[in-house]
Amino acid sequence: MEEIDRRIVTLLAKDGRMSFTDLARETGLSVSAVHQRVRRLEKRGVIRGYAALVDYDAIGLPLTAFISIKPIDPAAPDDAPQRLQHLAAIESCHSVAGDESYILKVRVASPQGLEDLLQRIRAAANVSTRTTVVLSTPYDYRAPDISGGVGRGNGGGREDDEKG
Repeated sequence: MEEIDRRIVTLLAKDGRMSFTDLARETGLSVSAVHQRVRRLEKRGVIRGYAALVDYDAIGLPLTAFISIKPIDPAAPDDAPQRLQHLAAIESCHSVAGDESYILKVRVASPQGLEDLLQRIRAAANVSTRTTVVLSTPYDYRAPDISGGVGRGNGGGREDDEKG
């Protein structure tokens, strides 16, 4: 990906409502050039969509938790995501390596709501659960680091050796 496209993606990840005029000013391109690049990034699937960032406290869902699940019967089909898809309280489902099979991010109104959701998850997917309740979120929805390795450690090698 070209550096200018990286810049556009980073800017839009921080503010999905940024105007083409503002993007042009930030990138040094013309408005029409920015528009073409954004459309190309959308067409390629680099930019998959735009969404509103919701204040979950304000809409009555102040409790966030991560629920790790694993099948009670390891020989059972791996279909937990499909079995749980109907539960709207599940914000995201991640397949993971380790003891558990998936980690779910959920949002509910109360501890009782979490307990009810846990029962529904266990029943629907025939899984055991391990739950971590979020106490606070210092940051979230950060723009991705797509700098192409700039500013990242490379784990050693020639560049590090030459700097010393």
